[in-house]
Amino acid sequence: MSKTIIAPSILASDFSKLGEEIEAVDRAGADWIHLDVMDGHFVPNITFGAPVIKAVRDRSDLLFDCHLMIEPVDPYLAAFSEAGADLITVHAEATKHLDRSLQAIQQLGKKTGVSLNPATSIECLEYVLDRLDLIVLMTVNPGFGGQAFLHSVVEKVAKVKAMIGDRPIQIEIDGGVTVETAPLVSKAGADVLVAGSAVFKGGTEEAYRTNIQAIRAAADAV
Repeated sequence: MSKTIIAPSILASDFSKLGEEIEAVDRAGADWIHLDVMDGHFVPNITFGAPVIKAVRDRSDLLFDCHLMIEPVDPYLAAFSEAGADLITVHAEATKHLDRSLQAIQQLGKKTGVSLNPATSIECLEYVLDRLDLIVLMTVNPGFGGQAFLHSVVEKVAKVKAMIGDRPIQIEIDGGVTVETAPLVSKAGADVLVAGSAVFKGGTEEAYRTNIQAIRAAADAV
């Protein structure tokens, strides 16, 4: 049994056949489906919103891991919950009242996540740990897929792992995950790897299966 959860980011998929792409990575061995929501305000890109997530929700029974890179975030939490997100991650930098945002997600009956940009200190997590199911550490600056992995975040992973202690909180890595970088963050304590370009390269279900297996094997080998 693999210890590493692989969450393909559909940001790197072929949007002209989004439903089919989700079905393909599901069959190819994905554990979660990662949904990168960007607003062109908090990050310099616009992707998709709750209606698109709702439209593809019936294409897979896997956990829908919804990463909200939007500001403000609170007014939209209910919409993403209703669209079918199972786990909703907000950026610490995008809300003035992080605890309130996490409470709102919990009240919607969803799992909670907090994401930190590469330059954001982990200290902001200290007083919300008991509300968290997931901590997402960005290993690129958010906004675009296909960026190079920032190696400085590997040490940050280890520090967050120590901060969590024995709490049942998973650490997710988002950005630049490849066969080469997966072992670095896995060894430091990461549980979940988001991979976009590294999963969807090749464009076929068989290629996706090969790519997912390679990333998983590299992460589990450490």
